[in-house]
Amino acid sequence: MPIRQLSPETVNRIAAGEVIERPASVVKELVENAIDAGATAIEIVTAGGGLSLVRVTDNGSGMSAADLAMAVERHATSKLNEEDLFDIRTLGFRGEALPSIGSVAHLEIASRLKGAASAFSVTVDRGSKSAIRPAAANTGTRVEVRDLFSATPARLKFLKSERAESMAVTEAVKRIAMANPACAFTVTTGERAGLKLPASAATPEGLLARLGRIMGREFLDDALAISGERDGVRLEGFAGLPTLHRADQSQQYLFVNGRTVKDRLLVGAVRAAYGDLIPKGRFPLLAIFVTLDPRDVDVNVHPTKAEVRFRDSGRVRALLIGAVRSALEAAGHRASAQGGAQTIEALVASVAGQGMREPADRAAWGDTAKGDAAWGNGGWGNGGGGLTGVAGPLPARAMERGFGEAMQAPFAAFAATSADTAPASEPPPPDLLDRPLGAARAQLHETYIVAQTRASVVIVDQHAAHERLVYERMKRMLSEGGVARQGLLIPEIVEVGEAEAEIMAERADELAELGLVVEAFGHGAVAVREVPALIGRGDVKGLVRDLAAELLAEGQGFALKDRLEAVASRMACHGSVRAGRRLTGEEMNALLREMEATPYSGQCNHGRPTYVELRLSDIERLFGRR
Repeated sequence: MPIRQLSPETVNRIAAGEVIERPASVVKELVENAIDAGATAIEIVTAGGGLSLVRVTDNGSGMSAADLAMAVERHATSKLNEEDLFDIRTLGFRGEALPSIGSVAHLEIASRLKGAASAFSVTVDRGSKSAIRPAAANTGTRVEVRDLFSATPARLKFLKSERAESMAVTEAVKRIAMANPACAFTVTTGERAGLKLPASAATPEGLLARLGRIMGREFLDDALAISGERDGVRLEGFAGLPTLHRADQSQQYLFVNGRTVKDRLLVGAVRAAYGDLIPKGRFPLLAIFVTLDPRDVDVNVHPTKAEVRFRDSGRVRALLIGAVRSALEAAGHRASAQGGAQTIEALVASVAGQGMREPADRAAWGDTAKGDAAWGNGGWGNGGGGLTGVAGPLPARAMERGFGEAMQAPFAAFAATSADTAPASEPPPPDLLDRPLGAARAQLHETYIVAQTRASVVIVDQHAAHERLVYERMKRMLSEGGVARQGLLIPEIVEVGEAEAEIMAERADELAELGLVVEAFGHGAVAVREVPALIGRGDVKGLVRDLAAELLAEGQGFALKDRLEAVASRMACHGSVRAGRRLTGEEMNALLREMEATPYSGQCNHGRPTYVELRLSDIERLFGRR
């Protein structure tokens, strides 16, 4: 077949295939044009999932008749400097969108230049351009796209349902709206208004308000401010607490110079920043904006500008990891605010399921004043077993024992269980009520510590909390050169199987760096002579069996040094205070104070929350007192 020149119509349709994948692509291109035109209010209307109609109206600067005629021509743009093709300071730059759309649909543009007395319009019907004519329009631009892909009907077979396409349109507008909080957006799909976002102030608070309306109230309550700058790269935005995560990446929004991108480098940096704070297979919620010199990033990697390439990717990655980790560390023990709210919702649902209703006569609820007095005086009764009361102020010896001795197993000084099971008879010390996690008041089921602050009730999972504390201590020791060990008076003999025993003996030197000294002992067993001081009399057998199974599964290529923190996490799990252990009042309060002083203590090593906080106002509503 001889070589021939393609017709302009065919070239435009090929270009449309690169840029216009679905109706959401049309909306994205048109809205970005409106943003570049300085619009502060944009209205998007679609019908038939965007196939029948896409209308984008803005109050931007508008176009003159001459500019309008040029806007629908191939390779025509006002956003690109021919002298520097990499100095891209606008969202749109390819000069392909409008002629490409016009080649596969019916396109009509009406625009009025700011300060002009009249407006003009132009029509492009499947590649056929009309003459410029007068029109009635306000300042700004209105673009209507009808019968999308009517010139390329084969493309229609690859589209999804009308509802799915409408959702894609809304999602595309959401992403652009995040990066432009000062602009108002309205999206109407079919006959219903699907999204309405009023303009927000161009401040961090305004940005957070915009993000909250898009990502939900839970993100608004649990968002941490992210900020950083290094060598001309600036980073800002918000990231959710580690206990706020999802099963997919749909709530991770990353922007580079105002463009939403799906960049592997940035996604990997986010994963590295959260590290062991997020359960495996879960993803944190965040919206992070990277700003740098346009010459340091190539945005022309992908036709839809969804991917970018950085000149110095290591610099951007290091900045992102550092900024996110600093924010997470500064959050300290803070856990998701949704934990308490979800608990209250579950209680409300349980009460409703039992058919319980508030009586018409509030007196039927009993003397609530007595209930207040009982609470204020520490009225936590024994309740028939499994409840330890805490009475009186925290003794000074609490800081000299248990958590106070870093090189001994936590709570080693408290060999016996608490003998004080009487209900608390004195109010808690006022200074402890002002602490973030409050004063310990009771222990339920030898597993959960109940603490009281001035405005809430805090319930702590003692095993999950102590697991994180031990883990953070082990990480600090590893970074400082090694884990302190303590010898066992009588070696612990653990049966693990011949293959497991052999590989543990081979890796004995690496295990010793982690504070675990083992040696072969007969067939299929190892003798444990020293353990990390922090885990004390923890579950040594369970720890050894788990490590042996992991070493055998990974084989010789598994380097413990490359996964020190993962192994330390496993050790911490086996060495922490177990559920079912009764704690004294001093131990419980010491645990709360240590949590307040330890970063990341709001979640355990597996990413689950270590405590929930129930606000008194929510509890009062639960009981019909508000």
